[in-house]
Amino acid sequence: MAIRTIRLAGDEILKKKTKEVEVVDEKIVELVQDMIETMHKYNGVGLAAPQVGILKRIAVIDLYEEGDGPVTLINPYIIKEEGKQTVDEGCLSFPNQFAKIVRPKKVIVEALDINGKKVKIEAEGLFAQAISHEVDHLNGEVFIDKIIPGTLYNSEEDNKK
Repeated sequence: MAIRTIRLAGDEILKKKTKEVEVVDEKIVELVQDMIETMHKYNGVGLAAPQVGILKRIAVIDLYEEGDGPVTLINPYIIKEEGKQTVDEGCLSFPNQFAKIVRPKKVIVEALDINGKKVKIEAEGLFAQAISHEVDHLNGEVFIDKIIPGTLYNSEEDNKK
């Protein structure tokens, strides 16, 4: 496993749509493992393949809840959204920037897991937020495009006060 370089704001790859994974093979598994290690190194809750320079439809999420491990989503598609929640959100590709975003309160997503098995996941709260955020990345969208106007702040500035 290896730590990958996270692509930052302004990198064109963050605005590109990803391609579906044809086969979950050893290279895909290795990429997923690298993504999980990278996400953990930078204390992220989620990471999408474009954030490490790969235009594949892959995301990993880890809410760090006891007993739950990282969730791998290969070729994820949100098939249902319910309700709305206004949440504080940040992104590893936009270090120290946070803002309020409106996200679905609940989502149902279909994807493949790390073994290539089809899964259907119902998620609420933070998990739904994370899935929505990562699927946006896979569609070439970033959180900064969705912020509620006037809510963007820089955590480093706040720490200096």
